[in-house]
Amino acid sequence: MSVTVLDGCTVVAMDAQRREHASGHVVVDGNRITAVGAGAAPRNIPGARYVDAGGCLATPGLVNTHHHLYQWVTRGIAADDTLFDWLTTLYPVWAGIDADIVATAATGSLAWLARSGCTTSTDHHYVFPRGAGDLFAAEIAAAARVGLRFHPCRGSMDLGQSHGGLPPDDVVEDRDEILLATQQAIDTHHDPSPSSMLRVGVAPCSPFSVTTELLHDAAELARRNGVLLHTHLAETLDEEDFCREHFGCSPVQYLERLGWLGEDVWIAHGIHLDDAAIDLVAATRTGVAHCPSSNARLGAGICRTRELRDAGVRVGLGVDGAASNEASSLWEEVRHAVLFARARGGPRALTVRDALELATIGGATVLGRQDEIGSLEPGKLADIALWRLDGLGHVDVVDPVAALVLGAQPPLELLLVNGRPVVERDRVVTVDTDEVAREVAAASHTLLGKAGVVA
Repeated sequence: MSVTVLDGCTVVAMDAQRREHASGHVVVDGNRITAVGAGAAPRNIPGARYVDAGGCLATPGLVNTHHHLYQWVTRGIAADDTLFDWLTTLYPVWAGIDADIVATAATGSLAWLARSGCTTSTDHHYVFPRGAGDLFAAEIAAAARVGLRFHPCRGSMDLGQSHGGLPPDDVVEDRDEILLATQQAIDTHHDPSPSSMLRVGVAPCSPFSVTTELLHDAAELARRNGVLLHTHLAETLDEEDFCREHFGCSPVQYLERLGWLGEDVWIAHGIHLDDAAIDLVAATRTGVAHCPSSNARLGAGICRTRELRDAGVRVGLGVDGAASNEASSLWEEVRHAVLFARARGGPRALTVRDALELATIGGATVLGRQDEIGSLEPGKLADIALWRLDGLGHVDVVDPVAALVLGAQPPLELLLVNGRPVVERDRVVTVDTDEVAREVAAASHTLLGKAGVVA
């Protein structure tokens, strides 16, 4: 790995001082940032690759804190449904996934995420049909192929329809099987090292698809292994009604009762949180993955982002599943986070820099990696997005951060992950995206055919 110098760009460091340089430089040596500053870069670095970054904006790589990669091959189905109806429609389709389909879906989804500035992505995979192969290993291999830093979460469902849950019985697993498979996933794949490209989390799916016993046992397993916990929570009013009917309390109170809330936990969505719930999430240092586009696509509501931030809650952004956010662009989540917060709370509910913070150091903090990624600082891992802002769509926007957040998505001049190029001149260079597109089309046709959705 060599030295790369980004020279002449605007730099938004997103460090503790929130430093910005109208014309600056970033120096990368191997997989680490070694210098960030104003003015021209040093010219005497032996063997360095100098990138003329004039007209560009350098930001930390974006961090995706919630996703379902396998859904990339089931986009556009139940396009006008609420969450519960959407799930009921798609569960039978997802019952047909296998390792090959998951590998293809994950490759397509992660490559597209890279095009939107994403350098680190989580995934929440919770559908494991019998005889489908090693789905977890398949998506991990896809992330390595594309070259993104990856935090896959071994999800699970054990509460089928016959026992009062939402998913059909044929897509849920036995609790003991889940716990064994989760432990094996951690033992096989989890890398806790400071520069890790791969960390595993534990993620029972949701209160309406998981038993109380599994939630309890999964938390014990995660904490015994020192890994993070993740689940969906407070996404819809239907979920609120389900929890009050079955557990006599709100979703947040249910997790608190089980000892689930804490600094090693982040929840997806967190839309329907009242003031008391926000205070509880804040007091326990529980994180939230805000998914504005999916929330809107399913008509679930608008997250109280301003109130969460004011309370001190750790908040990051997520694209959520590709079947409930067909765009699957992390850059778009930055823009939508601003627009939806302002639609709800007025023009100062979220600034453009607040939104960029959510997507960078905010997401890194949710994943417990704020000391390694999420900002441009010497010693941190070289996960960097270089956005070109001198084209027609952005050249006259006086504030480069406003140009990035409020304008159209700008071309990516360069995306570095762990110091290695993944995108150059707006083209993914680690995989052939035309070939991946053909593979995705074939996998989608196969899967939908199994379900009788297409011939």
